[in-house]
Amino acid sequence: MLKISNTEEVVFTPELITKFNEIVARYPEGKQKSALLPILHLVQAEYGWVSTPAMDKVAEYLELKPIEVYEVATFYTMFFLKPQGKYVLEVCRTGPCCLVGAEKIMDHIARKLNVKEGEVTPDGLFSWRGVECLAACGMGPVLQIGPDYTFYENLTEAKVDELIDSLRLRTAENAQMK
Repeated sequence: MLKISNTEEVVFTPELITKFNEIVARYPEGKQKSALLPILHLVQAEYGWVSTPAMDKVAEYLELKPIEVYEVATFYTMFFLKPQGKYVLEVCRTGPCCLVGAEKIMDHIARKLNVKEGEVTPDGLFSWRGVECLAACGMGPVLQIGPDYTFYENLTEAKVDELIDSLRLRTAENAQMK
């Protein structure tokens, strides 16, 4: 259930509104609701998640009732309704992947990052969650990492450690270059 707790005012930038306008222009007049999914994707890309105030602003922009936006944002798992880490590790948790160790990989990620599913590491870098089928049943266990949705197959605990360590290193190197 959607928990309304964030009351910060959201103001979309002129650049974001321009993108919204370009998307809405793709659809016939009066059918602006068709632009809802791509606009929610833009909002999430801008803020890292889709807050209630942001959904309210989208509803206002598209001239929809807020509940119409909430229904969509809460239905699709690609929208985050609370802040996430810079990297979101999504592990396939369906039957075929579980048969080859997905649950073991999720337990390992929880221990390695010292956070439960859906939580964010104190440094803000990582969060993780189990997701439905990633369509790679023959190469499980698999995970994808957002925001770029890079895909990793045939995971082992050692491969997961290497992956997490490389993301930490990349982030540290990028911070030093700034």
